[in-house]
This record gives sequence, structure tokens and C-alpha cells, in this order.
Amino acid sequence: MLTIYGVYRSRASRNYWLADELGLPYVSVPVIQAYRLDDPAAPDAPLNTQSPEFLAINPTGLIPCIDDSGFVMTESLAINLYLARKRGGALAGQTIAEDAEMMQWTMWAATEVEPHAVKIIMLRDKKDIESEQGRLTIRAANKALKRGFARLDAQLAATGWVVGKRFTVADLNLAEIFRYAMSQAELFDAAPNVKAWLERCQSRPAFKAMMEKRQHEPE
Repeated sequence: MLTIYGVYRSRASRNYWLADELGLPYVSVPVIQAYRLDDPAAPDAPLNTQSPEFLAINPTGLIPCIDDSGFVMTESLAINLYLARKRGGALAGQTIAEDAEMMQWTMWAATEVEPHAVKIIMLRDKKDIESEQGRLTIRAANKALKRGFARLDAQLAATGWVVGKRFTVADLNLAEIFRYAMSQAELFDAAPNVKAWLERCQSRPAFKAMMEKRQHEPE
């Protein structure tokens, strides 16, 4: 049995989405980020990333984490590649070359896109966004992201999807990263193929189900 440790308001959302896409049965163990709690060590604190019980499973103290019948793994994007590969089917690579492409695009997005996109969502309220520092942060992030948006836009113009001309784990991994920049309309307007692709990804029933659960969690 697959166990996913994490909450939907975290990068665990990627793993919940994929598990539902694959039709994998799983147990969800909510583990909240310690920084969201006043005192993570309090006797009545919920299970969190600093809880000894969780650290015994994942010493890095980060979510998500999975336990797949005794095989413990961390890193949300790598977890998805593993689960897709294990399950097989259309979401997984059909050839060694497709496997390599999925890894390549995932690593590219994690290193070249996510570090900039995440800065945008870290500006959590209107006051932060409209502050001078907030405006500078968004401006710098948008400038850095333009190249990544242009690269993916060219790929999608040629194939419609990231790998193999079909929806795969690569699309899911990248969609969850590009989602962080959704508030920046100008980036998507300049990359219409990215905009249309993200809408297709987010129209999938498994994504909608994941987001509904995410929205019902406390912020």
C-alpha cells in the first residue's frame, strides 16, 4: 500500500494529483509544515515536519514523503517519476528515450523555473505584493521566467505536450511548477501555447479533485 505524507497545501499536491491520475490506492497521512505552527513541539501540536514520528520516517523533515510498501522516498518530482514508471501506462515513458526526456524536462523545470516562480507565490498578501520590495521581486522573477516560458512554448507549439504528444507525468510535473506563476498574466499572454496547455492540464478531473481538497485545507 502506498502512503503519502504531507498536506495538499504543499508540494505533496503533485503526488496526490498523480496518484489519482494513475488510479493508485493510497493512504494520506497529513503532515503540516512546522513553520505554520506557533509551537511545533507542543504536546497538542498536530503531526508536523519536526515531529519525532515523522522524522523517524523522513530525517530531512520535509514533505512530501512516500512509503511504498516499505520503500521510502522523498522529493515530489522524483516521486512522481518513480510512481509513473512503476505503474506504467500512457503517463509513463514508453521508451528509454521518453523516460530520459521526462527526467530532462522535470529537472529543467525544477532548476530553471521553480526557483523564480516560487518567489511570486511567497508574496502571500496584497500588502507584500504592492510593497516596493514585492514589486521588485515580481519584476525580477518575471524577467527570469521569460526564457523558460519561451522554451516551453516552442516545445508545445511543435508537439502539444511536453513529451510524446500525449499527457504524461512530465506535463503534470511542469504544470505544478508553472502554476506558481499564474498570477502573472503577461507571461502567459506572451506564451499562448503554455497558457492553453496549462488550461488543458488543469481541466483534468484528477487535478480538479486535488484542488478541491487543497482549498478545503486551512491556509
